[in-house]
Amino acid sequence: MSQKVCVVTGGTRGIGFETVKAFVNAGYFVVLYGSREETVQKALSELNNENVSGKWTDLTDLEKISDDFKSIAEEHGSFDVLINNAGMSDSTHFDAYTPERFDQVMKLNVKAPFICTKAAFEIMKDQKHGVILNTSSMVGTYGQQSGVAYPTSKFAINGMTKSLSRELGKYGIRVNAVAPGITETDMVKALPKEMIQPLINMIPMQRVGQPEDIAKAFLFLASDEASYITGAILPVDGGQVQ
Repeated sequence: MSQKVCVVTGGTRGIGFETVKAFVNAGYFVVLYGSREETVQKALSELNNENVSGKWTDLTDLEKISDDFKSIAEEHGSFDVLINNAGMSDSTHFDAYTPERFDQVMKLNVKAPFICTKAAFEIMKDQKHGVILNTSSMVGTYGQQSGVAYPTSKFAINGMTKSLSRELGKYGIRVNAVAPGITETDMVKALPKEMIQPLINMIPMQRVGQPEDIAKAFLFLASDEASYITGAILPVDGGQVQ
């Protein structure tokens, strides 16, 4: 059996980077995407593994992404898993929100997953198998106090996940999402203790999540152990959203 192939967008740092490592360690060949050549090359240097390569194509350009994905499938013999992880958070107060800011968040958080999924689908439907995984968020369940476009985008991702799971199942394609809670990314690490401790107090498990926790959830949903799971939004948040 040929080596399985996984594409991870937003794979140069944080949750995406740990997800790339998890899939490489599980025996996949991984293609990671980043926003800039320098961040991609830095990630590849840190990984230092022959089973990973990188690209920095515009994720909202259907023609270029389709060409990328076809090349990946032709070179490696299959295209098994797509993880739509690239995204941006936001905390801008509504009175300062602009249409341009709203469009910026929605373009990366919603349009890019749509474009990448559409490009992957064209390959996976002919293979009669494939897994598409999206990064959602706990705020895709109950919103947040500011930065309206971010939770809006995650509600949209949940809807995309559930709808496409119904539509693409007949092609042997499973579509799921992982909804992280507060996770120790660079942004969270930079928060002062007096800000982060009240957040930890709200989590039943009394700790923030690690990027590895999210990566393991992606790996499970991509595996044969999850072969009858589709349309799920898997919370990985220490019990915060119940």
